[in-house]
Amino acid sequence: MSLSIPDLNFRLIAPALTVTLTALVVLLAELVTPAPRKRWLGVISLIGLLIATGATLGLWGANASAFNQMIVADQFGLFLTFVILLGALLSILLALDFVRAHHLDQGEFYALLLASVVGMILMATATDLIVIFLALEVLSLPLYILAAFKRADARSLEAGLKYFLLGAFSSAFFLYGIAFIFGATGSTNLTKIAAALTQYPRNDLLIVGAGLLLVGFAFKVALVPFHWWTPDVYDGAPTVVTAFMSVAVKAAAFGAFFRAFLIALPALAFDWRIVLAVIAVLTMTLGNIAALLQTNVKRMLAYSSIAHAGYILIALVAMGAQGVSSALFYLLAYTLTNVGAFGAVIALSDGERERLEIRDLGGAARQYPLIAAMFAIFMLSLAGFPPLAGFTGKFLLFSAAVETGWGWLAVIGVLNSLVSVYFYLRPVVQMYMSDVVPGWDRLRVAPLVVLALVIALVGVIALGVYPMPAMALATSGFVR
Repeated sequence: MSLSIPDLNFRLIAPALTVTLTALVVLLAELVTPAPRKRWLGVISLIGLLIATGATLGLWGANASAFNQMIVADQFGLFLTFVILLGALLSILLALDFVRAHHLDQGEFYALLLASVVGMILMATATDLIVIFLALEVLSLPLYILAAFKRADARSLEAGLKYFLLGAFSSAFFLYGIAFIFGATGSTNLTKIAAALTQYPRNDLLIVGAGLLLVGFAFKVALVPFHWWTPDVYDGAPTVVTAFMSVAVKAAAFGAFFRAFLIALPALAFDWRIVLAVIAVLTMTLGNIAALLQTNVKRMLAYSSIAHAGYILIALVAMGAQGVSSALFYLLAYTLTNVGAFGAVIALSDGERERLEIRDLGGAARQYPLIAAMFAIFMLSLAGFPPLAGFTGKFLLFSAAVETGWGWLAVIGVLNSLVSVYFYLRPVVQMYMSDVVPGWDRLRVAPLVVLALVIALVGVIALGVYPMPAMALATSGFVR
């Protein structure tokens, strides 16, 4: 019997290792750091994420696999890793003053956020269903706690409990899907599953397994009809946690979603593309219609997040290099835009008191002209106005659909974008065309919050005006 030693190339997981070590350092430092200086734990987290970003850029072009082909450092995974780290960096910039103002445990907060980032990175770069599942759990468990992190707030506790129960339920579906696929193909490696499909393309066990995997992924990215948790969790969780969840989880989950279906299951594309096209239509339409009815900014952005998941799903239906690259670009644009929108909500708050109702934004442009202008630009980008990143991202998605024969899906996407203009402009109109709401005095905005907003704003404008560099980086295939 021969013993096969796997390739333990730790360089390929350097970003995840760096974030893991940073989380451990934060945990240990929290024990000896006095309360007035716990803010430095956030600074340590930022430094660790910046080092991980450098490691990610250093791996660019490596296109290699390790750990018995369970982890791959291809341009697809590295691009998503960069998007995840960018979302985490911006979220921590927003959190440095937020956690103190809301009296949250700073050391635990940063350690949990970093632990979740580790799971996200592994999920985006995994090429084995078992590793994807383990990464999904590493990603999810800290987020369940973070959603319920405001222990004195009943809505936050409710959000964490709902997220945990439904997340555990979806994980069971995902694990059963892996079991069915393993039973049908004898492997959990994505490439080996695809090879087995060439011999037995119509396998009932495999079809059932693919359906169960779809349920697990659909929950994480909030696709209809597995989206019901999203508005309550987004609304109840601390705003900075909502900002992080809304972008980083999507990037990681969609990365694994694309990799699993495009590498392992292309032989079943005729079956699952039709199903995903229908789900995309339902997700876009329900998300936008429900957002029209909201009076709370966080709930409106929650339903907006559902609609954007439907847009991204169009790229998976389109398949091919153009579909993949358009999805990567869109995830980058969405990360900058959505974190910016939630950051503006945080900037307009008064300590623990936040302007979450749209009517509370009345006259905010007179009190905070700079923040209101940035908030307006983020809303316009989400709606798809040129020349902002949101417009370019949607143009790429819909173009990929048209060029692959799914023109009707692109038309529905365009119509949904037109519908979304109404609810995205409502807070803008309220800020600029309504009188100042009594009881909201002008306060000093934290400099780090402004820094996060400026970074997001520059990114949104740059990706809209000059998208070619990002598009070139996003134009990359999988390494199998």
